Amino acid sequence: MEHHMKLYESPFDRIKSGKKRIEIRLFDEKRQSLNLGDIVTFSKLPDLNENLSVEVIGLLRYRTFQELVDDFPMSYFGYPDDHDKRAFVESIYQIYSKEDEQKYGVLGIRIKLL
Repeated sequence: MEHHMKLYESPFDRIKSGKKRIEIRLFDEKRQSLNLGDIVTFSKLPDLNENLSVEVIGLLRYRTFQELVDDFPMSYFGYPDDHDKRAFVESIYQIYSKEDEQKYGVLGIRIKLL
């Protein structure tokens, strides 16, 4: 199955370079349909003119963004390992609300560039 998602420039470029190996999303209705082996095509915001495709190689369910981030080195998210995890999680709350995090839970999508 193929899925389409949008990404801001920085995470898009980290995936494109091969540095980012886990994409973080809410485990909402759209993400609940993801399965191992599925293809995700990301479109780069704001203009959506650039795309890249990845294969889903792992699905990581967590209650909170902090729990997910705490389980992996920052290099899995495309940052140096000494990058501040708390600051990273706070940046996620600029996109997703804590209420939605509580409602849906969190999904780490392990990805491999195609």
